[in-house]
Amino acid sequence: MKIIDINNVEVSDTPHKVDVKKLISYEYASIIHIELKPDEALKLHITSVDVCFYGLEGEGIVEIGDETKPIKKDQLIFSPAGIRHRLMNKSNKNFRFLVIKTPTPKEETKLL
Repeated sequence: MKIIDINNVEVSDTPHKVDVKKLISYEYASIIHIELKPDEALKLHITSVDVCFYGLEGEGIVEIGDETKPIKKDQLIFSPAGIRHRLMNKSNKNFRFLVIKTPTPKEETKLL
């Protein structure tokens, strides 16, 4: 058994320049915790694998392809591989969510 305390995970340096904590990564899946402060957003990008976003706290906006939808706590949104996407926080409170990638990508994320 492996228990990961998010408070003990260091923030990763990513091109998005937001609070990203890589919780676990192995061949079949990666789980990443992201916290967007008010008016922060991920850069528009494409991943080579399927991605799910799971809202933990607050509210955000997810853009996948030509669709834009709100996301909030306890909602899961699926984004297929090869489709441009990003998440944004347009609220006045922090927005926390998990990113679940299956399988773990072997290629770098492509920023647009």
